Amino acid sequence: MAVSQLGYLGLHVSDVSAWGAFAQEVLGMEVVGREEDGASYLRMDDHHYRIILEPNGKDDLGYTGWEVPDEKSLVSLRQQLEARGIEVTPGTAADRERRKVCDLVRLRDPNGVELEIFYGPLLAATPLKPIRPIAGFKAGALGLGHVVLAARDFEGTIAFYTELLGFRVSDYVQMERPGIGRVTLVFFHCNPRHHSLAFSSASLSPKRISHFMIELNSLDDVGAAYYLCQERKIPITMSLGRHTNDQMVSFYMQCPSGFNVEYGWGGRLVDDGAWAVQRYNQASVWGHLRAQG
Repeated sequence: MAVSQLGYLGLHVSDVSAWGAFAQEVLGMEVVGREEDGASYLRMDDHHYRIILEPNGKDDLGYTGWEVPDEKSLVSLRQQLEARGIEVTPGTAADRERRKVCDLVRLRDPNGVELEIFYGPLLAATPLKPIRPIAGFKAGALGLGHVVLAARDFEGTIAFYTELLGFRVSDYVQMERPGIGRVTLVFFHCNPRHHSLAFSSASLSPKRISHFMIELNSLDDVGAAYYLCQERKIPITMSLGRHTNDQMVSFYMQCPSGFNVEYGWGGRLVDDGAWAVQRYNQASVWGHLRAQG
């Protein structure tokens, strides 16, 4: 049994209001509600939300939510995990209500990252209404986008995600990073999106999360956001460029929590019947220059 998409991210943030303004005015998402404790939901497609902003002040990733098709799949995957000695915790009624899903379970990967496996997400009854006019996001069955994290157990992480959760390795990138040395990144897919998840062999950020990516339907929307960030003095941490492996044209901006958001267009799709894993020795074909200082 395998997961089918990155359904949602839970971000632990210190300023929900700043995040809401950033998400709506810059990213083009829609704020769709707030819980009594101040948690807020961000929508980007027909799902009720794709990101939960949890107001606990850590300014880092809280959890990742991975979708399976139905209850039978969730039960099967839970049994598969428990048979391998993985501790799995069932979600409560309060969890199901907060996540807007039919059911879920929780576990941790070899790096301590909290995962939630769920089925039955709540879908919205009305079209997305972004404040900033955009042509929408490439999400739906491909999921939210992707998230990149650091692995303290690189080989154990690859085994965990491929053997237990059904991910497939897309490819590897090896590169030299100033002040860090040689770094290897492994990219995983669970549907045709080139990668929904990636791990680096060394920490690329002081936070658990390096970045998450959202993909736009229009290159013009990426370009417009690039100049909007400059007008609003939102830090651009990596300039416009094209990646070698997923061929995404994108740039990276700093979010209100201090980590990066990749804003892109034109990502490559994987056909498992014809795909061959490859290794690259540079991350980008052109561009993606890092900010100085």
